[in-house]
Amino acid sequence: MYAVIQTGGKQYRVTEGATLKIEKLELGSGDNVEFDKVLMVQSGDSVKVGQPYVEGGKVTATVVSQGRHKKVRIIKFKRRKHHMKQMGHRQYYTEVQITGISA
Repeated sequence: MYAVIQTGGKQYRVTEGATLKIEKLELGSGDNVEFDKVLMVQSGDSVKVGQPYVEGGKVTATVVSQGRHKKVRIIKFKRRKHHMKQMGHRQYYTEVQITGISA
């Protein structure tokens, strides 16, 4: 059984027991969170596709930790102009573990 959920402007394919890193949520470690924007649920041979969301679809998860991704290096360089600019960015994330899928 798996589901496709939408959170933080992105879509994720989740299964029960899986951990994933999503956009930062203002929750503490150990808190429970429910995702109600479920786009699709597959169980065995039956597939429910929402328009745009599945009626009564819900995915529950537990927050494992908060953190930051690896640094992304941004380099702007213009040849023969004696110009180079470097920047870096680390995006915040929330790591969650999926505990249940219902539709």
